[in-house]
Amino acid sequence: MTCRSAVALSVSMALLGACAHQPPTTVSALLERVMPTPVLMLGEQHDAPEHQALQRDVVQALGARGQLGALVMEMAEQGRQTTGLSADASETRVREALAWTDDATTGWPWATYGPVVMAAVRAGAPVLGGNLPRSQMRAAMGNAGLEGRINSAALQEQREGIRSGHCDLLPEGQIGPMTRIQLARDDAMARTTVAAVEKAGAGKTVVLVAGNGHVRRDLGVPLYLPATLEHRVVMAQAGGPRTALPSDAVWLTPPQPPRDHCAELRQQFKR
Repeated sequence: MTCRSAVALSVSMALLGACAHQPPTTVSALLERVMPTPVLMLGEQHDAPEHQALQRDVVQALGARGQLGALVMEMAEQGRQTTGLSADASETRVREALAWTDDATTGWPWATYGPVVMAAVRAGAPVLGGNLPRSQMRAAMGNAGLEGRINSAALQEQREGIRSGHCDLLPEGQIGPMTRIQLARDDAMARTTVAAVEKAGAGKTVVLVAGNGHVRRDLGVPLYLPATLEHRVVMAQAGGPRTALPSDAVWLTPPQPPRDHCAELRQQFKR
């Protein structure tokens, strides 16, 4: 999908802190507002296909400009990468390099995220897994030192996010350990992004694709970046109130069909 195809999706976008300007409604206009920057974070709602379309369009646009340094994905584990693959590598080879499967343990369907991954590969840019490896999750759950990396207000909000995100179904004793995993994921993605920026060099942009909660300026990956590393955050939101979000720009898309996530989670807990 090209930059123009995003317009056909009838999406609207509002840029925070730029009330005096007409809100941009195309990927080109978005990039004019947030570029240049060594790090561009694209947040998403995982079940909104327009958000993955935005990611693909942004990656294609930066690739066409010769500005794409790397693509970091929440959807693949840290240490997995396509570095060394040719721009015409097959999807099968790319998936193998990223250890990308569609099984229930990952929750990241290739049909959804493959297009943005392949857009980076075709542009000759490496795709890097940024998420905390599953093998490190148990250690993270017991690492209380992670809680000292952010301020107390952010830590409390992270805990509340874990509680409400699991529909108040988690035992209270699991809130702390689960929160530490969230913090460790943010830290892992930040470290992967920093390393990618250093390798990409000046004039290049590293794009991070992750859920909105991970890219929030007040809670997520930005808190773990060096203070000297410039970055921009775009959060994509499907429907909902047009309220200020902790980002540099908001990409608004049509609301998703109603879905009872808590009912689904209760069924999972029963199983």
